[in-house]
Amino acid sequence: MSKPGQDYQARIWYALDVTLEEAAREAAQYALMEAGALGTESLESSGEFLHVVAYFDAPPDRTRVREMLFDALRFYDLPSSAVREMLFKEVADRDWLGEWKKSWQPVAVGRRFVIAPPWSEVAEAPDRIVIRIEPGMAFGTGTHETTRLCLAAIDKYFDRESFLDVGTGTGILAIAAAKLSPHARVEACDTDPEAIEIATENARLNGVANQINFRTGTIDESATASANLVCANLTADVILPLLPELLAATCGHLILSGILQEQVELVARRLSELGVSEFDLETDGEWIAIII
Repeated sequence: MSKPGQDYQARIWYALDVTLEEAAREAAQYALMEAGALGTESLESSGEFLHVVAYFDAPPDRTRVREMLFDALRFYDLPSSAVREMLFKEVADRDWLGEWKKSWQPVAVGRRFVIAPPWSEVAEAPDRIVIRIEPGMAFGTGTHETTRLCLAAIDKYFDRESFLDVGTGTGILAIAAAKLSPHARVEACDTDPEAIEIATENARLNGVANQINFRTGTIDESATASANLVCANLTADVILPLLPELLAATCGHLILSGILQEQVELVARRLSELGVSEFDLETDGEWIAIII
C-alpha cells in the first residue's frame, strides 16, 4: 500500500455505505473497523440521517458486518432501526488510502503525549512524548475517548516501576508506559493473536519492542505478575468478570476504561462487593474511566 506522496497503482476499493441516525455514528464506526475496514469517513446528508462509508481492500462479508453493527448498537443501547440501509459499492481509480492518510493528523493527548502516524513529521522534545501508531482499530489510535482517558491517567499515576496492559489492542498504552520509563517492567496481553502481532510491530516502530513483554492471553494469577499500575481499556461487560483478577494484580493503581456513563453504577456495585468503595472518575464525552 502506498504512503502519501508515493506513486500508486490504480486499484479497486470496496466500500460499504451505511445510512444511519447521528446517534449511531460512533457505534457504526467502531463496528466497521472491527469488521476489518481500513478506515471510515462520515458524510453529512440532508434530513435526520448521515452516511458512514467504510473502505475495504477485499469484498467484506456483509452478513458478518451487519451482525457486528447490530451488536455495537445493542452495546450503545440503541435500537436496530438506528441503521437504515447498507449499500455495497466498488470505488475505482482512487488512491483512497493515501488521501485518508494525508488527513490523519497528530493528536495531542494529556500534557505530554502526541499520537502520530508513522509518516508524520513530529519532533521529539523534552516535554513531549511522540507515539507512532499505524491507523487501524478505532479504540487504539489515541483518538477515541477511552484511549485518551487511559493515556491521561498513565501520565498522572504511573510511578515508572511496573505496568500491565490488559487487552492491549494496538499496544499504545504499553508503548506510552515504556516511553515514560525505559527501565520499567511493562507487560501487555490480549486474547487476539493478531492484536499482539500489531502491538509488537507498533512497539518496534517506537523503538521499545525490547522493553515490553507481549503475550497472547488474558490476565491470569498464575502467569501475571502484579504491577504498580494496571490498565484495562476494554468494555464494561468484559471488565466485570475480570475485576477480581485485575484487583489481585494491582499493587498500586488500577485504571478501568471503556465504561459508558450509564454503566458506572453497575461497575461500582461490583467493586463494592469486592471491597472497593473509594475511586476517582474521569470523564471524556459519554465515556468514564474509573481509577482505583
